[in-house]
Amino acid sequence: MNKIYNTIFINGQAFNCCIDMSLKDLLSYLEFELNAIVVEYNNRIINFTEFERTFFKSQDKIEIITIVGGG
Repeated sequence: MNKIYNTIFINGQAFNCCIDMSLKDLLSYLEFELNAIVVEYNNRIINFTEFERTFFKSQDKIEIITIVGGG
């Protein structure tokens, strides 16, 4: 069975992902700590509660910002 992919852009870089991959699936695949990032999806900040129900269309743009603590 052939998989169908969308090309999206993550922090400006092209990335091919399966059409059934959610934002949460993508972030887990890329090994991000979900409670330590901010995600902008097509110029809109996405709340953590929306990660599981956000799916991609071709050419979507994702910006992922990692929160770093220190003191």
